[in-house]
Amino acid sequence: MSNDEIFAAAYREHYWAVSRYVARRLDGRTGEVEEVVAEVFTVAWRRRAELPHTPLPWLYGVARNCLANAVRGQGRRRRLLARLGNDDTAHGRHITSGPEAEPPGGWVHEALARLSAKDQEVLRLTAWEGLGVDELAVALGCGSRAASMRLHRARARLRTEIDRMGPAPATAPHRPHPATAVDATTAKEHGHG
Repeated sequence: MSNDEIFAAAYREHYWAVSRYVARRLDGRTGEVEEVVAEVFTVAWRRRAELPHTPLPWLYGVARNCLANAVRGQGRRRRLLARLGNDDTAHGRHITSGPEAEPPGGWVHEALARLSAKDQEVLRLTAWEGLGVDELAVALGCGSRAASMRLHRARARLRTEIDRMGPAPATAPHRPHPATAVDATTAKEHGHG
């Protein structure tokens, strides 16, 4: 198979997976999604001789870089609009959403948003894109052990953020703290309770 045929097969097989990957990170802004995906496959075409046997994790790595470039471009655009005073809020078109606009699972997204961009990406690559540790390593450009450690740490940080966000569910039965239960048992054994 030639490099061109390998690229064509990767394009056909993985175009929609890469599109979903990009769309989730750009909140579905269609025009921007199409631009970033086109850039991903342009890079893949230029580097088609380097396409690995399993190209999807490698394409996700390329997409991460293309997204970073797009985000930097958006930042420059926002700063320019702010200087020009040509944004929606300057023209009274600021939209606020009410509590009923809360998307399902919004608390998970809120907890995820509190993490670093690197932690968010590790969690998204595994949860949204379904990558295993070895594929995650390819997408991140690191070794499997480093990818596994990054995933472990990101999951721990996400758990911490979720715990910080609110009280425990009210439906959980009250259980005494283990030390309190032991102290009460000891007191009863010694005739103090």
